[in-house]
Amino acid sequence: MTYRLGRIALIAAAWWGCTEARSEPGPSAEQRRDEQQATTRVVLVTGSTDGLGREVARRLGARGDRVIVHGRDIQRGEALVREIESSGPGSARFYRSDFGSLANVRELAARIRRDYDRLDVLVNNAGILISGNRRPVSEDGHELHFQVNYLAGVLLTRELLPLLQSSRPARIINVASRSSAPLDFNDIMLERGYSTSRAYGQSKLAQIMFTFDIAEELRESGISVNAIHPATRMDTDLVRDGGMRPRSTIDEGADAVVRLINDLEAGTGRFFDGQTEARARAQAYDSDVRARLAEVTDRLLSGGG
Repeated sequence: MTYRLGRIALIAAAWWGCTEARSEPGPSAEQRRDEQQATTRVVLVTGSTDGLGREVARRLGARGDRVIVHGRDIQRGEALVREIESSGPGSARFYRSDFGSLANVRELAARIRRDYDRLDVLVNNAGILISGNRRPVSEDGHELHFQVNYLAGVLLTRELLPLLQSSRPARIINVASRSSAPLDFNDIMLERGYSTSRAYGQSKLAQIMFTFDIAEELRESGISVNAIHPATRMDTDLVRDGGMRPRSTIDEGADAVVRLINDLEAGTGRFFDGQTEARARAQAYDSDVRARLAEVTDRLLSGGG
């Protein structure tokens, strides 16, 4: 962080044979406030009212960032805003949006574009894992994991690109998973072969594929894009509600995500397992598969079946 120091001018004066040292006036309170805002990042963390997202948002606020908190629960969101603003130099603002509705995603992006003139970091963290054998469906008629974990993040990223471009160098972090399942384009919505693990796995693999594609698209733009598996089975409601026993802590996952946010040498178009670069499932590196996914995605986001 660079701070501008007031210049000290030494003015020679023949005043009774003396030399007078005099300082120019320092920056005003308004100037200092403007300078601080210019060096403070604006960071959107989706799904930040609980679990990993909440801890990441807390740490960014403690650093002094302006945090955009997102979630569905107003009470949790407002409580986190109060915590961030009362405990550290950062600030926060809560936006409610349900990613089970693509219209809600578009409205969220429009509100953020209205309220902010920059966005330095976008963390696509919002995600679900719904146990049971019943196939959940979004308001838009899509399998719910595929929409919340993948489609919503793609749409939000596209809608917020103008803000990210105005803040270059900027970063996009997609919170994905090492758990993945191959995409079957003959049954992408799992109408015939639904299972929770398959639904979650393919949504997360699709997220990694999107990471690789948009990283290449934005390679010369000053916006880096990376995906990360923060930690395995963190102690979150998502893991416990999914019927799994936690194997790692939220702190471990937050350490990895915040490190990637802050790492200026992380590059772009990479997949990280914790704090180490790793390989995703082989299908993610198949350009033909990614192209087909992009076509399906464009059709779904434009309202096609």
